[in-house]
Amino acid sequence: MHYEQILADSRDGVLVLTLNRPERLNAWTPQMMSELTHAIVAANDDPSIGAVVVTGSGRGFCAGADIASQFAAPAADTPTKPTIGPRVDWVELCRASKPLVAAINGPAIGIGLTMVLPFDRLVAGRSAKLSARFVKMGLVPELASSHFLVTRCGWGNASWLALSGVMVLGPEAKDMGLVDRVVDDDQVLAEAIADATVLAASPPPQVRMIKQLLTANATGVDLADVQQRELAALNLAYATAEHREAVAAFLEKRPPQFNPTSN
Repeated sequence: MHYEQILADSRDGVLVLTLNRPERLNAWTPQMMSELTHAIVAANDDPSIGAVVVTGSGRGFCAGADIASQFAAPAADTPTKPTIGPRVDWVELCRASKPLVAAINGPAIGIGLTMVLPFDRLVAGRSAKLSARFVKMGLVPELASSHFLVTRCGWGNASWLALSGVMVLGPEAKDMGLVDRVVDDDQVLAEAIADATVLAASPPPQVRMIKQLLTANATGVDLADVQQRELAALNLAYATAEHREAVAAFLEKRPPQFNPTSN
């Protein structure tokens, strides 16, 4: 598939998707989101892919929405770029997908941050700049970020980030829980791929079930419901070839060999 605003490169079972508008610091557009969605859906259907990394080309990850294209009124005769495939709920897609890792290699502002908050792992460079600055534009957070900011950072830090629109660098973002790892700027992509490779080695059906459990149970207040969801998934897992292989590998003292065609 040919994309115009992202690049796609498969590396030993990890698909690297690169936001590719470097002249605009990879500012977000609906077309970019459509292409990302298409690429992730395709990766989920591709048995050779175990995990996905998203990064940015040039000096930034994603400097937020392209204000000129998003909010300026288009001319009546301006053609609309068609989306690729059906529209998909981005947050639902992220939480139902194979493992997703963000390699935040520069500014991640507004939607450039909130689009990756539902990911499974966020790796940022030391000089990365992150901000949920919607309030500065007279807007409010989107993509369920008012949920993910609280679950990642806690009530106080989430309130500070969302109500002030302040910008934080990688180390402070790590201290707040906004990102999971901070590494040297020139190591962001390599470390993100390394983390994605670890996740890709886990049995695919179990990975997807665990993500669903984390999503459903993260804010569950009824522990009976939480356990019921776990029990239902556990019964499914017991019946899988991956479970049988894991047990056999343990007894035979060897690494498990999971079926790469399992999705």
